[in-house]
Amino acid sequence: MNDSSDERELGDVGTRLVHENERVRIWEMQLEPGERSAIHEHRLDYILVFLEGDGIAVIPEPDSAGEFTDTMEYVPPIGKAIFVRGGGIETAVNCGSQPYREILIELKD
Repeated sequence: MNDSSDERELGDVGTRLVHENERVRIWEMQLEPGERSAIHEHRLDYILVFLEGDGIAVIPEPDSAGEFTDTMEYVPPIGKAIFVRGGGIETAVNCGSQPYREILIELKD
């Protein structure tokens, strides 16, 4: 069977890899207002630390197996962290009027 997901190119889960060792991979994500991330897959569980921004949207792909199956927009809780289970295939979109920035920590074990 050949569907569009077979031909889809996935990008990184963040804008810049900050650190990696045998236990974690740490990314920074930066998006200007209106900017979209690459479509990416979260293969590992991860922690998001919200640093700045006033609006972010998550747009899951139809075959996403993550926690989020519907598009959602929210105001990021700056200074807070959340745990998210892996499995999601999605695009992040800065739907706010300010630059968005987060740290994403992938848990390898």
